[in-house]
Amino acid sequence: MRTLTTKTAGGLATALIAGALLLGGGASANAGVLGCSAPGGKQEAGAVVGALVGGFIGNQVGGRSATGETVAGAALGAAAGSAIGCEAQKDRAKSASTYTQGGYRLSRNVSPARYSRIDGPFVALSGVNVRSAPTTGSARVGRLQNGERFQALAHVRGTDWILVGRNGVGVGYVRGDFVRPLSPRYAGR
Repeated sequence: MRTLTTKTAGGLATALIAGALLLGGGASANAGVLGCSAPGGKQEAGAVVGALVGGFIGNQVGGRSATGETVAGAALGAAAGSAIGCEAQKDRAKSASTYTQGGYRLSRNVSPARYSRIDGPFVALSGVNVRSAPTTGSARVGRLQNGERFQALAHVRGTDWILVGRNGVGVGYVRGDFVRPLSPRYAGR
C-alpha cells in the first residue's frame, strides 16, 4: 500500500486552501468561478474537483518548494472545472425547459397544436406579438419587430398561425397575416 509523502500531503493541503480561496472570491463577486447563468451546482462541483486535481498536478510538477506551482495548478484547474460544470448546467437547463410534442421540440411555455411542417425562413411585415398558443387571447411570450427574420417551423392546421422557432425549438406563435415567407417555395402554404 502506498502512503502519502509529506510533499504530497502538503500539496493537497495547499490545493485545498487555494481552491477555497478561489471559490470564496468567486462567490462574493458572483462571477468567475461561480458566475454561471444556468441554475444548478455542477459548476461549483467542477471548480472544486478541478482545483484539487490542478493543485495536485502543480505540486507534483513543482520542485522542492512547489507552493507557487500548486496555487497556479489549483487556479487553472478550478477555472477549467468551472467552465465544464457550467456547460453541463446549461445543457441540463436547456433540456429541462423543452418538451417534445408531435415531432416538434417546444418551449415549456408553448401550448402544443396540430402542425403542418414548414421549416423555412419568414419575415415579420410589422411588429407582431409572439403568443404561447395560437390565439390572440393567449399569453404574450415575445415580439417580432418589423422586418425581423425568423425560423417558421410549422403552420397550425386549420388556422392562420405559424409556429416560430429558435434553434429548432418552437418558442411561440404569430398570426400568418403579419408575416410572409422569404422564399417563394413556402408562399403557397
